[in-house]
Amino acid sequence: MPADFRRRALAWAAAFLHCAYFEPNGLAYPHGPFDHVLAVATEAATAAGSLAELRALAQPAPAPRPRCGFITYDTKNDIEALTSQNFTGFAWPQLHFFTPQTWLLWRADAVEIHGQTADILTQILAQTVPAGPTLQVPLLRPRLAKADYLRAVEAIREDILNGEVYELNLCQEFYAENVTLAPADVFWRLMETSPAPFAGFIRWHDHFLLCASPERFLAHRAPRIISQPIKGTIRRGTTLAEDEQQRQTLLHDEKERAENLMIVDLVRNDLARVAQTGTVRVPELFGLYPFRHLWQMISTVEADLRPDANLEDVLRATFPMGSMTGAPKIRAMQLIEHYENTRRGLYSGSIGYVWPDGEFEFNVVIRSLQYRQDTGYLSFQVGSAITYDSDPEREYAECLLKAKALLEVLGTVIQQA
Repeated sequence: MPADFRRRALAWAAAFLHCAYFEPNGLAYPHGPFDHVLAVATEAATAAGSLAELRALAQPAPAPRPRCGFITYDTKNDIEALTSQNFTGFAWPQLHFFTPQTWLLWRADAVEIHGQTADILTQILAQTVPAGPTLQVPLLRPRLAKADYLRAVEAIREDILNGEVYELNLCQEFYAENVTLAPADVFWRLMETSPAPFAGFIRWHDHFLLCASPERFLAHRAPRIISQPIKGTIRRGTTLAEDEQQRQTLLHDEKERAENLMIVDLVRNDLARVAQTGTVRVPELFGLYPFRHLWQMISTVEADLRPDANLEDVLRATFPMGSMTGAPKIRAMQLIEHYENTRRGLYSGSIGYVWPDGEFEFNVVIRSLQYRQDTGYLSFQVGSAITYDSDPEREYAECLLKAKALLEVLGTVIQQA
């Protein structure tokens, strides 16, 4: 295969109305990264649009076809008695998983083509991958002014003092309008700038997600179910000595460790709802892992899944992921709706796939661009976990740190209020 086969394959696939691409970027990760999969469909007649329909699609089937798609954050409204009334520039369905007509699976030494395979390789190899013009993205505007963000952090600290929550993940949106870009080209720019083990590209009609996520939400490797929440962030150093100093700073940061531990406890409780009794365990606590721009604190929580628990049961017990809500989860989600002024959409939702044997893999949608080709609306969201010890200016700076790679890819900056 030519060296740019991945790019040619995605250029071919991005023309389909239903496209899902999962890119591990050749990175090592505890329990492994995404499988390297590309799936497409012209139509999605067998698509799942609800948790119940996803359960039916996820049953073991004789035809070896994966199910690929996404779960938006607003699926929470079907799991709990919650609503979402804030502004949105997107119209993603709450949940969408499709059965591909054709899918590619990268192995260590080959690429397998499955499903409708006639002339597919010829079509892919015929694709050209232009370097693409320089992006012309205007200044991104904050949906939430910095002053309002700082006030929200102070108000959340007061909520914590009053016992409403222990921790709350506060997110904010930066957006531009009337943008024209080539989604597949921008995705590869993002991969070059910020390679991640749970990256992905999703097309649903005129909606696109370009994702550089470092975080696993859930994996099922029978009988185990695995979750790896990320809580704790610090920038990389510019020298080996400074980088090690940064790593040690994060490792010993009591606030970051407290954030991580609270979410680990939440995930343990979530998994216990679908686990065999006594099997929930934490094989790694406060693990530190380097990415291109950041050190991240990652913990691993595992359990043995009950034989009678299906995919719908697992998602109802665990979604949304605690690392993107806070604790306790339901009250945190209610307060998120109050303090944020943008619906999250696919941000802090999940993309993933379900194999015919019932095993599955889902990420956490962070470090991602959302784009509507029909309206030109371009957006990303970033956030941080607020605890009583939070300093508002430091939390705002953490948001900007997480936005760094996205801004670099777009070649733009944030318009100051």
